[in-house]
Amino acid sequence: MRFKKLALASALLAAAVAQAQTPPPANPDFAKEDWIIMFNGQDLKDWTPKIAKHDLGDNFNNTFRVEDGLLKVRYDKYKSFDGQFGHLFYKSPFSYYKLVVEYRFIGDQAPGHPGAWAFRNSGAMLHSPDPRTMPRDQTFPISIEAQFLGGKGDGKPRPTANMCSPGTEVVFNGTIYPDHCLNSQSKTFDGDQWVRVELVVHGSGNITHYANGEKVLEYSQPQFGGGVVDNYDTTRSPCPRTASSPTG
Repeated sequence: MRFKKLALASALLAAAVAQAQTPPPANPDFAKEDWIIMFNGQDLKDWTPKIAKHDLGDNFNNTFRVEDGLLKVRYDKYKSFDGQFGHLFYKSPFSYYKLVVEYRFIGDQAPGHPGAWAFRNSGAMLHSPDPRTMPRDQTFPISIEAQFLGGKGDGKPRPTANMCSPGTEVVFNGTIYPDHCLNSQSKTFDGDQWVRVELVVHGSGNITHYANGEKVLEYSQPQFGGGVVDNYDTTRSPCPRTASSPTG
């Protein structure tokens, strides 16, 4: 069983990932890695958008687009962001993998953005449900988010490759982490610079985050729990998956 290695190049507010929970390999060989290029640089083939307040597959206002060989998230056609959080879901399931994302933030927040917390804020959802289980107005998939943040240029620390837990919980330093987000030990990346994030996911075991080659966070045992997801239908049974998450 080879340890899958996933690569995705992304721009602006987007990142991306894989999808579902599969049985753990009996004897995983983490020394063997196969690259899977998830983004072809030409179009959104193999990816499905799900934007809150819109149907699955509706790429409202051309939010996700490919330009100059880059996957971009743009809000230039929005009159107001209006809580329309969006995600891209990849076609194939993974549970033991390394995801590599290169991203950067440029431009200003969309009009009607949800607040200062969403400034230069995106992420990769490392475990999340099949988007077909998400109600139309659900804001975020139940997931473990590797949160990407850009610095505000004010000299204050704002690390990236953090962990946030919409509808989930994780174990950190031997106990359930009580808060929604757990900051990494990364540097602050101001301006429009590119950042390389690597996310090593061992199924329901350890998850490790790297930023520009430096290990910045490690936690384990992702599980259902917590809150911070609006309009979630509790009668549906989520099947863990993965997605990308832009914000306003």
